[in-house]
Amino acid sequence: MEALPVIDLNEYLNDPSSATAQETCKKVLQVLHETSCLIIRDPRVTMQDNSTFIDMMEEYYAQPYDVKCEDARPEAHFQVGATPDGTEVPRDHSKTIEKLDPNQHPTKPKGADPKWRFFWPVGERPSPDETKFPVLNHKQVIPKAFPQWENVMDTWANLMLRAVGTVSEMVALGAGLEKDEFTKRMKKAPHLLAPTGSDLSNSKVENGTVFAGFHYDLNFLTIHGKSRYPGLYIWLRNGTKIPVKVPEGCLLLQAGKQLEWLTGGYITAGFHEVVVNEATIEAIQRQKDLGRPLWRVSSTLFSHIASDQVLEPLKSEWKELDTDNVYTPILTGDQVQNELKAINLAKN
Repeated sequence: MEALPVIDLNEYLNDPSSATAQETCKKVLQVLHETSCLIIRDPRVTMQDNSTFIDMMEEYYAQPYDVKCEDARPEAHFQVGATPDGTEVPRDHSKTIEKLDPNQHPTKPKGADPKWRFFWPVGERPSPDETKFPVLNHKQVIPKAFPQWENVMDTWANLMLRAVGTVSEMVALGAGLEKDEFTKRMKKAPHLLAPTGSDLSNSKVENGTVFAGFHYDLNFLTIHGKSRYPGLYIWLRNGTKIPVKVPEGCLLLQAGKQLEWLTGGYITAGFHEVVVNEATIEAIQRQKDLGRPLWRVSSTLFSHIASDQVLEPLKSEWKELDTDNVYTPILTGDQVQNELKAINLAKN
C-alpha cells in the first residue's frame, strides 16, 4: 500500500482556495489517475461510528438464512434490502486478466459469489414523475429485529457520503473544472450504503476461498471504512495486485465505472477481489476470542451519479482519449441496469 499516499482533507476543508489545497486537489486527481484508488483521512469521520455500524451488521448477518431472505427485493434488482449469497455472479473479465502478468492474476472464483449484501438507500431520491428509473430508486427495507437500524445506517452513510462529496470537489478542481461539476450530478442519485457479509464460520472456508470475484464497481466512487478482516486485494492501473491495509482512522476510495465514463478513461474503474488469506484466518481466531459473530463485514458505500443524468466525458481532452468511442453518451440509469443484468441482479 506504499503506492497510495494518505490524503488529509483538513487543508482543503479549512481553506479550499489556498495554494496548498489546490495542490492537494491536483494530487488527488493524479493518484486516482495512476492507481484508481485513494486513501484519505477525514476529520469529520469517527471510527467509533464505523465500529457501531460493523457491530450491528455482524449481528444482522448472523441471523438465520430465512429471516434475512425476508429483506430481499428481487423485484427491485436487489438494489434495496438483502442480496442472498450465491446471487451475484462476477462478470467475465478474461480479456483484462490476459493482459496481466501471470503473477498478478486474480484468484479464480467457483461460480457465484458466496457473499451476502445489504443495500440501504442514502439521501434524497427523485419522485416517480422525476425519473425514468423508479426501480433504481426504491424505498428502504428495515429489518424487524433492529430498532436502532435507521439511526446507525444513516449516521455512517452520511459521514461516508460527505467524504465522497469533498473528494469529488477536489477531483473537479484538480482537473480545472468547476467545484460542483460532479456533485451537482450526484443530487438525488441512488447512493447506497452497501455492507457485504461473508460467513467465516463455515467449515468450507479456507485460505484461497473467494468471497467476491475479480470485478470493478459500476457506480461513481466507492468508499470503505476499515474492515476487521483482511482479504481485499486491488489492482493498480499498471496491473500490480496489492493487498489492502487501510491505516487506522483512514478511509479507502475506489473509482467506479461512472467516474471512468465522465473522465473518458483518464481515471479507470479499479479492479478488486475479496479472498481469504492467512491474515483472514488469524483474524477469525481474534474475533472468536472476543465472542463476536464470525462474519466479515465490508464497511462500504457506493456513491452514484443521478439516474437521469447523462454519462459522457466532461472535458474535451477526455473526449479525445476515447478514440474507440467507448464512452458514448448514455443515461446513468441505463448504464446501471446494463451492469446489473451482466452480474445477474436484474432480469431483462
